[in-house]
Amino acid sequence: MKRRSFLGSSAGVTTTLLAGTIGRGAQPARILGTKVVSQLPDLYHGWPTLARRKNGELLLVCSGGREQHVCPFGRTDFMRSTDGGETWCFPRVVMDGPIDDRDAGVLETVKGSILITNFTSLAYEPQLKNRGKRWQVAHNRADAEGRRKSLGTWMIRSTDGGLTFSGRYRVPVNSPHGPAQLGDGRLLYAGKALWTEESKVGVCESKDDGQTWSWLADIPTRKGDNHREYHELHAVETPEGILVAQIRNHNSVNSGETLQCESTDGGKTWSDPRSIGVWGLPSHLLRLRDGRLLMSYGHRRKPFGNQARVSEDGGKTWSGPVIISSDGHGHDLGYPSTVERDDGKLVTVWYEKMAGSPRSVLRQAVWMLGS
Repeated sequence: MKRRSFLGSSAGVTTTLLAGTIGRGAQPARILGTKVVSQLPDLYHGWPTLARRKNGELLLVCSGGREQHVCPFGRTDFMRSTDGGETWCFPRVVMDGPIDDRDAGVLETVKGSILITNFTSLAYEPQLKNRGKRWQVAHNRADAEGRRKSLGTWMIRSTDGGLTFSGRYRVPVNSPHGPAQLGDGRLLYAGKALWTEESKVGVCESKDDGQTWSWLADIPTRKGDNHREYHELHAVETPEGILVAQIRNHNSVNSGETLQCESTDGGKTWSDPRSIGVWGLPSHLLRLRDGRLLMSYGHRRKPFGNQARVSEDGGKTWSGPVIISSDGHGHDLGYPSTVERDDGKLVTVWYEKMAGSPRSVLRQAVWMLGS
């Protein structure tokens, strides 16, 4: 089953950012090292997010405990590194409901709270009849009504540095890498409403450090598109206060590309999504300390791997691809996210089903952009 096949069943503003051309010059990069960082090699790991705390500690979450890409065993695993990704602690399970817990986003807010997000799914149900007793037993952890009630888009919150977490609570949207912190203290979560009567793609906001969320705005649909084919958004704020959101697109025009839209009024209205000329998805957005934007994304055709691009003008134009990895065995990989260390080095983590392995692992690269 294709990952997005089950998600499809669930007043814009024009800005000067629509002008400009796509930068095509290749951006030099130096890969300092890659390695596998997951510590449970017999299990399938998927769709991680990496975040950096103010104290320099790195946080990593993923959908762990799995047998394969779609199965009933998904849970959210949580890892830490106190040395910039050189070593990682053993994973800790922080969310594990009675059905498949998928994706995992993580963020430390300006107030020091840690937010972790995921969504749940029953997409594995069509496979049950061809699977063994273990799948049946896992599926029956809840009855049909309990499974229905467990479908949702979820968040947990910690106010003690991740030592303890709240119970999970519902939020209006989901996207793989979770919400973003804004300069005015708000949190902005660009994503898609799942398992709701009304299919919506847009942004919600929190004004109380992630405790409660309210819908802020729909993201417009480009002329000729179906908004149900927009998936897996992520957003970032530029130094000038402009919000940039990127979208995984499966409409026939620019299929498999990342689309982009912008807001100049704090997220209340958005420009129409547009092509930025980047094939690959989904995107994770990071503002570097020097103000440039970095987008990291999976490249699921040859050369299979992960790439990044840099914008020096707030997302108006993007550089040519920076190759983070290009040695992938196939398309079951990606969802990279990137952080910047105090020493200026970048750390990117993604998931990948490597050659000769029945399970996917978490891989990490430490690298530097060229000058």
